[in-house]
Amino acid sequence: MPFVGTAGTLVLRVGRSEESDVEQRAVAGLDGLPAGLDDLTAFLTRLTGLLLRSSGEGAHLVERAVADAARAYGGSASLLLVPEAAALAVTAADGSVRTVTVHGFPEVFRLDQVAALKPLLAEVGAGRVGLAEAERRLAAIEAAPPPYPWWLKFLGIVLFSLGFAPLMQPTWYEVGTTAVLAALAAAFAVTAGRLPRLALILPLVVAATVSVVTIELFADDPARGGPVLLMLPALFYFVPGDYLSAAAAELAAGLITTGAIRLVYAVFLLVQLYVGVLLGVLVTGTSTHALFDMAAEADLPRWALFLAWIVFTAGTLLAFAIPPRWFLPLLLLVYLTVGVQSACTKLVGEAGGTFLAAAVLAAAATLIARGTGRPPRLILLLPGFFTLTVGSLGMRGLTTLAGGYVIQGFDDLLKLVTVVTALAVGLVVGGALTSAPRR
Repeated sequence: MPFVGTAGTLVLRVGRSEESDVEQRAVAGLDGLPAGLDDLTAFLTRLTGLLLRSSGEGAHLVERAVADAARAYGGSASLLLVPEAAALAVTAADGSVRTVTVHGFPEVFRLDQVAALKPLLAEVGAGRVGLAEAERRLAAIEAAPPPYPWWLKFLGIVLFSLGFAPLMQPTWYEVGTTAVLAALAAAFAVTAGRLPRLALILPLVVAATVSVVTIELFADDPARGGPVLLMLPALFYFVPGDYLSAAAAELAAGLITTGAIRLVYAVFLLVQLYVGVLLGVLVTGTSTHALFDMAAEADLPRWALFLAWIVFTAGTLLAFAIPPRWFLPLLLLVYLTVGVQSACTKLVGEAGGTFLAAAVLAAAATLIARGTGRPPRLILLLPGFFTLTVGSLGMRGLTTLAGGYVIQGFDDLLKLVTVVTALAVGLVVGGALTSAPRR
């Protein structure tokens, strides 16, 4: 049973099942014997590392998957987790124990690996694959190259930003500006994949570059909207809205340490973006008062707003390495989320609309994800989640404060706290209502 220790870190201990020895041997290794401790430890170590690196939805899924895999091979597993590391203790059928420390930086940029891992774990849990074969397939998933070449990822980030642009300002000028700025941001993102040192400060560098170009070329007329609204779509790929919501969901679920650490990291990424924007202001010699947050008058037709979500979903597939066969269900979930949020916001306000939209999204994703051949829940959640735009509120609040617009800045930050909480609780509630009962 899971329990929460004094430090707030969730520890999951799973003992051996109460099956007979014959049944246990049948599921353990397909060879009549339980898996060896060293081989089982090596497999679970590799599995834990891959799960940590793809834990954008939260840490609780890591514990569940590792525990189920250990049980399938006649052993048990105990995990002590923080977002980027885990202490893994593996116990074999004869009671011998191995303990290892696993590191894996959490991200959501290689969701093709999440997609490939789901059917493997299903086969492991059902006892249809031996330990050696499972280890070989897991290693192949880790070593597999990205499914799209660099230029398609570049295109994906641009489309991702273009689809989001009308949500900031529904104007043709916003769309045209975003096309240029998103191309700059995408070029940095693709380059950072080959330069690890650049990846460490990528949000700062991208924000500073986008800020300079926006102020020098596009923010010359207040009637076209504030500079922050022109910058945000191009920076949206780097805004840590997923980390903020995953942190809030972990805190709501009682994972105090993992949630708190993830929250601090999300704030750190936001601060990098904020400082980058301020550096652009300093480099251009512009007053911080230019960072006003005022939208221009809308001139986009309704059909363009409708089609923007198609562009956005296509960009999400390419930017986050999602298999193209899942485009249609993701698009339907995006429209479902946007529709529920728009309708409910008119009835119960922004926080209520976000909560209900998140709950519906989580419930729908949980139900659709059932079955081995269907997309993993994380992939189904991601595009719909981005439509709720929690991260952009933090950026807007910080930059508006820097511009001297104190009331509006704090209003944006207050909205951020409210909307993040509503979104996280909605995801937890929607998932809890539709999750299959645990054995």
